Amino acid sequence: MAGHSKFKNIMYRKGAQDAKRAKVFSKIIREITVAARNGMPDPEMNAALRIAIQAAKAANMGKDTIARAIKRGCGGADGDDFEEIRYEGFGPGGIAVIVEALSDNRNRTVSELRTIFNKCGGSLGDAGCVTFMFERVGAIVYPPEAANPDAVFEAAIEAGAEDCESSEDGHEITCQADSLGEVRDSLEHSIGLCRSAGLEWKPQSTIPLEADEAEKLLALLEALEDCDDVRTVSANFDISDELMEKLSA
Repeated sequence: MAGHSKFKNIMYRKGAQDAKRAKVFSKIIREITVAARNGMPDPEMNAALRIAIQAAKAANMGKDTIARAIKRGCGGADGDDFEEIRYEGFGPGGIAVIVEALSDNRNRTVSELRTIFNKCGGSLGDAGCVTFMFERVGAIVYPPEAANPDAVFEAAIEAGAEDCESSEDGHEITCQADSLGEVRDSLEHSIGLCRSAGLEWKPQSTIPLEADEAEKLLALLEALEDCDDVRTVSANFDISDELMEKLSA
């Protein structure tokens, strides 16, 4: 198991099992608010908002809550002014970690992230300390029931994607960062709305980890994902499927 994308699938299952409803809602509301603020309030005219609303509905969020988040983003209601911030650091075993956050308070966020890194055997670094180890790509994720793997692969290639991986957790399609919108819209027409779509940091190479360091790294990644301000986490690790099964049991 390499990189962040498959870890994200594990966290999706764990989050569903743990039913961390309030935290999930909080993060989705932020996504809706920022999407509405940065684009049109009409989801038909704003793909990012459309995807955020789809995630909200999948989490059984009420229509009134969604509407209030859109209104807040459009300035029709008082609300926090979230900004996108990137943080970089190192985890156990020298693993490079990139954290993208939506925050209304930079000082609070950096303090919380530094505490998490320190407690989990890592360290928060300076801007630019690890980004050169990653490539910026577009990532589009579909649930497994969206279509069979062959159909998704054919649709992805036709849409201009560079790669498509299917597993029991779903289908992840990657493309060049500047073609994300075009590929996403094409896939929406061919196989429907995705679970998520956005830009991610893909590691150019990965570092293999043994049991002790792997367990510590996963604890760090889980703690980061659990932080209210964190939007995405990327890391350049490689953990064998056998070890991952043992650690996630």
